[in-house]
Amino acid sequence: METKMKALLAVAALAITAPAPAAPQQLQTAVLAGGCFWGMEAVFEHVKGVQDVVSGFAGGEAGDATYDRVSTERTGHAEAVRIRFDPKQVSYADLLKIYFTVAHDPTQVNRQYPDTGPSYRSAIFPQSPQQRALAAESIRRLNAAKAFRQPVATRIEGGRFYPAEAYHQDFARKNPRHAYIVAHDAPKVAKLKKTYPQYWRG
Repeated sequence: METKMKALLAVAALAITAPAPAAPQQLQTAVLAGGCFWGMEAVFEHVKGVQDVVSGFAGGEAGDATYDRVSTERTGHAEAVRIRFDPKQVSYADLLKIYFTVAHDPTQVNRQYPDTGPSYRSAIFPQSPQQRALAAESIRRLNAAKAFRQPVATRIEGGRFYPAEAYHQDFARKNPRHAYIVAHDAPKVAKLKKTYPQYWRG
């Protein structure tokens, strides 16, 4: 409980470092990786201000990406989600808070629970210099506060985002009784609602 509280307190302070968005307000994009994209997508689809979440791949050196190719662990891609959000309703700092404390375990290296391999790594793909600076500061603060039992393993990377195949999109919503979703992803969505009711959208 103490460790969890430290994590929440550490990330709660991140919003003060977020730059004020320029007017006029427009949708912004975040790309985040943290294990299987089904669960990441399921969490962020329930966040107020998020307009669209797409499952896909990011960070690889290959010229394109498909699930079969990425699963070989030879392309360098990570399973990721592309989030389009309205900064008037939810900031990039808010998304990072949810990412670090709800959407996945940022201390696991090249894995998330049952899924192993570099394609399941924890990684942030900034879409602007401001996002890169905030991501780096977030990791620094979490480690300085010893918010988790282990150091944050999240990497800051670059690379193009490739949408995954259609059958991966909205997988948790379309398959709520799938064994994987029930065991690993539904609890994350429940944790979002409990931990951050101010961001919850049913």
